[in-house]
Amino acid sequence: MNITQLTIYPVKSLRGVTLDQAKLHTRGLAFDRHWMVVDADGGFVTQRQVAEMARVTVNLYDDSLVLEHPSAKPLTVSLAGGDQPMLEVTVWKDRCQALDEGQLAAHWLSRVLGGAYRLVRFPSTERRDVETDFLRGESAHTAFADGYPFLVVSESSLAELNRVLASKGLDAVPMSRFRPSIVVDGEAPFAEDTWATLASLDETTRLGLRKPCKRCKITTIDQQTGQIVVPGEPLRTLVEMNTRRDLQGGFFGQNATLLAGEGSVLRVGDAVMAGKKDHHDLA
Repeated sequence: MNITQLTIYPVKSLRGVTLDQAKLHTRGLAFDRHWMVVDADGGFVTQRQVAEMARVTVNLYDDSLVLEHPSAKPLTVSLAGGDQPMLEVTVWKDRCQALDEGQLAAHWLSRVLGGAYRLVRFPSTERRDVETDFLRGESAHTAFADGYPFLVVSESSLAELNRVLASKGLDAVPMSRFRPSIVVDGEAPFAEDTWATLASLDETTRLGLRKPCKRCKITTIDQQTGQIVVPGEPLRTLVEMNTRRDLQGGFFGQNATLLAGEGSVLRVGDAVMAGKKDHHDLA
């Protein structure tokens, strides 16, 4: 089994950046969900509320983050930062401190997204812990991701979903609808739900697959146009497929934590192996 895709989403809920290689950190692939869009109250904003976010292209360079949208000139944000004020922001139930990227970024986002928004950065001094309910003794934290630092999905799962969509006369959907960080080939559809770990062959890098990912409205949004072409799909089909009979909803992929390999590099094409969950522990 091999890694076939690595993607980071430097700004939460904007377009992803597909990479040939990425550095592993406890809180995710380097620069993943390092920035976030917030409203006037500091609450996180995603495509669930503002589908136009799907049309903002993200480029990451050695010294800058560059955002592009058809209606405006590109916005450049220095990676070095500066003397930035802190804001208190919220991600779901978590409250944490964030660095404000300033008025220029705020004006740009507000213009292209049509509201009052600001861009914030996750501080190196901040720690946002992963919920402990599904962890197995490890300590885990993340940046602005919904809840976990990694999302692992297999190509076989997407192929099976698209097979079912085709049987209903519906078009196939791309992997971008599910915004994974790590995609692998091989194994049976939804086999990742049975994995406890995903590791390099020498086990110097190892992820713990901890919680099935319950999918939301974002899966119904075309990640190039920001449009919902077929209302409710493919989310409705995922629910009908009932891939997790012990749970209610549509599930696709596994949320994961880093168990070993801080600072190591993952590459597309790397061989990986899965460690199976015990029969009594398939959550």
